[in-house]
Amino acid sequence: MSVRFEELAWRPTPIGEISLRRRRDPRLDLDVYEVKLDDEFLMSSLFTAGEIELARLGLAAVAGPRLDVVVGGLGLGYTARTALADDRVTELLVVEAVEDVIDWHRRGLLPFAAGLATDPRTRLVRADFFARVADGSGLDPDAPGRRFHAVLLDVDHSPRHPLHPSHAAFYTAGGLRRLARLLHPAGVFALWSDDPPDPAFEAVLAEVFATHRSHVVTFANPLTGGESANTVYLAQNPA
Repeated sequence: MSVRFEELAWRPTPIGEISLRRRRDPRLDLDVYEVKLDDEFLMSSLFTAGEIELARLGLAAVAGPRLDVVVGGLGLGYTARTALADDRVTELLVVEAVEDVIDWHRRGLLPFAAGLATDPRTRLVRADFFARVADGSGLDPDAPGRRFHAVLLDVDHSPRHPLHPSHAAFYTAGGLRRLARLLHPAGVFALWSDDPPDPAFEAVLAEVFATHRSHVVTFANPLTGGESANTVYLAQNPA
């Protein structure tokens, strides 16, 4: 039997104090892993459907036998693990701003993410996703301006509710155009959001990309006994 509560890691960062904790939920009879930023919950191993569908839907929209993929935001690793399950993925570049989050995976603190950090296709890069897009240097520090077949992003709560004010410019037409230049023709940008589909953001996607669509991902909520939902936005460059 696991102890009821354990703080596995904690660190102050430029955007707040980030912590990883594990607690035993006696009602569900399982260990729950949670990430908090200050007093705000960022993610939980109880709610992973949206993160999984971000990778599944994003890669399903991309054609081709060999794919170079970026995941923005490592977190608990569900998006990255799902991307690696696609045999077409030849390289997975994971861009994470907080070194400690990368360290959680390298130290094996998340048993359900075992193998992610050691997969030969995975490169874990400590960098600010938004800053690298904004300054034009690109997402691969070893290859400035490199293009990818898909970029899967899960960092902020939603385009309207970023974790840090510096992220807001990314969700404008100018920010997304810079991201689009880092995608191959017909390349896909996929974005997780905790909010319902936002018509204003959909209009920005329509301004920048050839096509776009919003998927509502519903899932059972074991805490409320009801149903919850996330949104996955998909946007694609012209072929």
